[in-house]
Amino acid sequence: MIRRLAIKEEIKKAADAAEEASNSRAFEIAARSGFAVSGILHVLIGLIALQLAFGNGGEADVSGAIAQLASQPFGPLLLWVCFAACAALALWQLTNAIFGHRRQTNPKLTKRLSEAGQGIVFAGLALTIMSFAVGQAKNSRESTSDGTATLMQAPFGVVLLVAVGAGIMIAGVVFAVRGFTRSFKKDLVLSSRQGFRTFQIVVGTVGYIAKGIALLLVGLLVVIATVSARPEQSTGLDGSLKALKEQPYGPYLLVAVAVGLIAYGLFLMVKAKTMRA
Repeated sequence: MIRRLAIKEEIKKAADAAEEASNSRAFEIAARSGFAVSGILHVLIGLIALQLAFGNGGEADVSGAIAQLASQPFGPLLLWVCFAACAALALWQLTNAIFGHRRQTNPKLTKRLSEAGQGIVFAGLALTIMSFAVGQAKNSRESTSDGTATLMQAPFGVVLLVAVGAGIMIAGVVFAVRGFTRSFKKDLVLSSRQGFRTFQIVVGTVGYIAKGIALLLVGLLVVIATVSARPEQSTGLDGSLKALKEQPYGPYLLVAVAVGLIAYGLFLMVKAKTMRA
């Protein structure tokens, strides 16, 4: 009994220490920089998508964007800095999901789930960046196709893939709705300067809508590839944007989405600085 109480006390101390660390100003600044890193990657993806619209090559996805970062002067150092920022943000989001942000009492379940989901996403991004930093990068388009093919062979794999595709599409709808309704404003400290406030709202509105469309396309490709038993069609964001280009007025649509992704990247950079604490 005494030993059990001692273990519980140690767990409580560890939890308190983790909560205190997650609420420290220094750690918050490091975590916020993760949004800026994600913003830079979205801008790069948008620029690559613009190149695709005008007939040039490139991989318009996270892997393509990270590869561009790696090719810059001091690329390896830059990748490790980006990894640290995204890892800090992932840890910050996950600890907020568990303990609440800045000792909030009884935060809503939806808020906790959102924090947890974002934490998982940024943890995945951190691992992807690290794979490039250590020289073990994989093409995300091929990885997505291979993963789809593997899951299709597993028990209930088809059902799981359809659910995953539907989930991505739902996430796309949520993003688009947030853009149209401008509900993202509640997450920001809007500037008192009219010009910058307008910039915050415009890049948020355009960015969320474009991000939503991109996620809808990715989820739709997953579902189509699964139902048609053609996993090679599940090609992630890069394949989705290239498929969009092949549609009627595709290059124009691709330009619109590319500009929107750049706007979303700019929004994330703004969010890193002006996110409501």
